[in-house]
Amino acid sequence: MAEVALGLEPPRDKTVFDRILYGIGSIAFGVKDTGFTVLLMIFYNQALGLPAASVGFAIMVALLVDAVADPFIGRMSDGLRSRWGRRHPFMLGAALPIAISYYFLWNPPEYLNQDGLFVYLMCLAIIIRVFISVYEIPSSALVVDLVRDYDKRTAFMSWRWFFGYVGGLGSNILAFSYFLRPGPNDPAGQLNVEGYASYGLTASFIMLAAIVISSLGTARHIPSFAPPPPRRPFIWAQSAREIWETLINKPFLLLAAGTFFASAAAGITAATLTYFRIYLWELTGDQISGLMLGYFAALVTALFFAPWLGTKLGKKRAAITLSVAAILCSPIMYFSRVLGIAPDNGTQLLYILLFTMGFINTTIAVSAGTMGSSMFADVVEYAAVRTGRDSAGLIFSANAFLLKAMSGIGVFGAGLILTFVAFPENATQGNVSEEVLHLLALTEPAVIMFLQICGLIALISFPINREVHEENLRAIARKPADEPEIISGP
Repeated sequence: MAEVALGLEPPRDKTVFDRILYGIGSIAFGVKDTGFTVLLMIFYNQALGLPAASVGFAIMVALLVDAVADPFIGRMSDGLRSRWGRRHPFMLGAALPIAISYYFLWNPPEYLNQDGLFVYLMCLAIIIRVFISVYEIPSSALVVDLVRDYDKRTAFMSWRWFFGYVGGLGSNILAFSYFLRPGPNDPAGQLNVEGYASYGLTASFIMLAAIVISSLGTARHIPSFAPPPPRRPFIWAQSAREIWETLINKPFLLLAAGTFFASAAAGITAATLTYFRIYLWELTGDQISGLMLGYFAALVTALFFAPWLGTKLGKKRAAITLSVAAILCSPIMYFSRVLGIAPDNGTQLLYILLFTMGFINTTIAVSAGTMGSSMFADVVEYAAVRTGRDSAGLIFSANAFLLKAMSGIGVFGAGLILTFVAFPENATQGNVSEEVLHLLALTEPAVIMFLQICGLIALISFPINREVHEENLRAIARKPADEPEIISGP
């Protein structure tokens, strides 16, 4: 077994309950990320009147701050020494700032003009993203300490992705079914400012509870984790050099590129999805919530399908298969409307087709995300063999950044697309021209397919399989910490 190769006791006490406790923490990430991608553009653009391009630019500025902060957060997490281990002090310390800042994001002061609203959005987005990193990076990196087996890692990550989507979908069901109720001049409820404020309060409490439960629930395993490296002074230049040495390797760069393109595609899809539901398909809030029930069924399917597929095909081949499936399935409904073959709005057949394709696309997306995160865990040992350093936090800081790019690039890209098709502001359901809607239904899928194909090309060259992973574990067991060993192979 992998643990034996490292001289560690096999983790016999790791149960399904441990996987659940590990995964629950990602509810916070799911609530935040889905809120950013699905609701944030609608809220600030349609309800508050901030131009779509300005909303997208504010989120992109926050993403650039993330790009600088995340590697150093990961690096500090790798080197921390405390009685609560390396990861848990960061996780628990981020809980309250995340909840408070997320609440204020959805409750901006009424007196702000457009310039003030733009600055407010940008500052809150930066604060939220940084503290989400302080929690998410160490929390994700825990999987390396909890389990080292090639296939069991996928099972652990499947629970993390499951709960991430549960958090996002659950909060959105609350938003559309309860908080964003329609009014006389607002048939879909997307302009209900008070509803967004109530959503922000509820979502903040959910995020706080998820982080605390997961952090305290996994803390009992801290004594069994590998000890941190010897204490060293934190020097910015040295840390930057070590970050560079760790991340410049073929598997990481290929996987990062594939994840970047896939996350960008998923983010744009999520950010424009509400526009399609409200304006193209003319769905009500209750109908949108009904579609999300299909997404929950997809989450349960992916929870077991992803580990099975990864074991059956190996992670790389499984990821490639899922990428091809996403390219083929994601544009079907939009192209069918443009071609005039989709059923009319308001018909039961259209709703059944939207439900079915939502189930299929969500199963593919969650399974692909699970596979990618599990592959990042395998890069940790690959890098450790070549640098002599345990850099799980640093590796997962890149993964966390790329997943957060889903919302940042998604909102930014959606803003550009909406500007390109001249989508009207303060639009009401049924009053957007067919020409604009058809142009949106052509432009968005074309951008998505291009990004997905770029991601697929990167995945094809990823070199780590089961055999390479096992050899990396044996190489680590042969060498003491901080002494790299260059082995043959990719």
